[in-house]
Amino acid sequence: MHQRVDRVLPEYYHRSMKIAISVPDDIFEEAEHLARQQGKTRSKLYADAIAEYVGVYRTESITEQLNTIYTKHSSTLDPALEEAQYKLLDAEDW
Repeated sequence: MHQRVDRVLPEYYHRSMKIAISVPDDIFEEAEHLARQQGKTRSKLYADAIAEYVGVYRTESITEQLNTIYTKHSSTLDPALEEAQYKLLDAEDW
């Protein structure tokens, strides 16, 4: 009996988009070397690199949004809430 294709393909191949990109020769050679060194396929290496880049961009975007919010609104606690927090902290065993 034949194995189903989804059981033999690595996880990162599932629900993936095939793309074609142009990469300078020197970067391609370095990437090939790194993929071999890490025991990854070329696709996995590029997918990991893009995921990391997107993650950095997402983090920068969140920081920009928070900076925008905090330039318009105060980030200080309401004095009553702050006092309540201190009372609760005083009751805690440290």
